[in-house]
Amino acid sequence: MNPTAPPVLDLRDVHAPPFPDFWPPAPGWWIAAALLAGVLVFISVRLYRRYRLRRLRRQVLTTLDTLAAGYSSEQSVGFVTEVSMLLRRVALRRFPRRRVAALFGTDWCRFLDETGGEGGFSRGAGQVLASGPYASRVDVDPEGLVALARLWIRKNFGEPHGA
Repeated sequence: MNPTAPPVLDLRDVHAPPFPDFWPPAPGWWIAAALLAGVLVFISVRLYRRYRLRRLRRQVLTTLDTLAAGYSSEQSVGFVTEVSMLLRRVALRRFPRRRVAALFGTDWCRFLDETGGEGGFSRGAGQVLASGPYASRVDVDPEGLVALARLWIRKNFGEPHGA
């Protein structure tokens, strides 16, 4: 050994601090988790509502197809009445009751045109809804009426407009 060498100091090595514990998380993680949970609940509710609306719309369109398949010229009044009632049920679900419930005749057809019928209920195949349900015999174009009703249902089946 070299007598001129400095004495060896008995030093300990540098130690890193311990990692923080996993639990409990910092407040920022609690906030992030709460926000994520809220977003997931919001998205889930929206998706469930959309699913229910689509399922209900499919059921309404299936009912309309069933009415069209069962059409006979001897029961044309019943066919027109059933199509009108189906449209009214959708309208009552979509629009405020006070706006829809009392409508009949030309007012009913005008309402259907204003809400997506594009004039087909006042001037087209749908004009039979004005007096058809109240007549003893009616001349109806079943394909035209079903196509017009299908168009109206597709345009109007969704979230309600004001209650």
